Amino acid sequence: MVFAASIPLLFFLIFLMLVWQSRLSLFTFGPGFFFNSAWNPVRNQYGALPFIYGTLISSLLALVIAAPLGVGCAIYLSEVSTSRFKEWIATMVDLLAAIPSVVYGLWGIFVLGPIFGLSLMSAGVLLAIMILPTITAISREVLQAVPGTLRESARALGATRWETIKLSVLPPAASGIIGSIVLGLGRAIGETMAVTMVIGNRPEISGSLLAPGYSLSAVLANEFAEASSDLNFSVMIEIGLILLFITVLVNGLARLLVWKMVSNSRIQ
Repeated sequence: MVFAASIPLLFFLIFLMLVWQSRLSLFTFGPGFFFNSAWNPVRNQYGALPFIYGTLISSLLALVIAAPLGVGCAIYLSEVSTSRFKEWIATMVDLLAAIPSVVYGLWGIFVLGPIFGLSLMSAGVLLAIMILPTITAISREVLQAVPGTLRESARALGATRWETIKLSVLPPAASGIIGSIVLGLGRAIGETMAVTMVIGNRPEISGSLLAPGYSLSAVLANEFAEASSDLNFSVMIEIGLILLFITVLVNGLARLLVWKMVSNSRIQ
């Protein structure tokens, strides 16, 4: 019980530390900090909206690219391919997770930079590649855990291979696949080094994905060590608090969705 209770206790300690260290910024700017776009440390003008926008847009773009690719790759490796080389393919996908973030960033500068420039699009594509192994590996494990009797029953009723996957494999594995996508999104939201190197690091909101942007983690990496006043330091801590809040919110909503899907499957 003590070990189990220590995990949520650790989370609350982190949360309380962030709130306490950011109290000056919280009292100075209030809720307006979330909706203000100004960012000028020299004049003590701070607003987190460009960083929230950059974090959400780049992460959602990565999810739109990586989710169908990852789930499709997992379906192919677990349900379609009968080649002996599929294990090699799975190993190569898993190796993508072992590449350091700074190497991804360098690759993004020299490969994605000439194509998209230092922009939200570059950050989204790079994040999609980084979260692809997580989505693929976990989805594949979930699909392989589906009992073979479900597949055999569908085939016995005359279902095609795609109908078998669609009706007998994907529904039981849906909650696990959603969990893999959420884990990938969590990494995309919190990724720092690679995003900092390719996103452009400009605190502006633009409707174009080819325009430079900024993210919460990137501004922490670039400007935390240069905080020259108590207010500036407190603002940096509040940005970390916002990043924690977004991560918890995303994971909480995903958990509710998984619970709803599980309960609906039990009712059916």
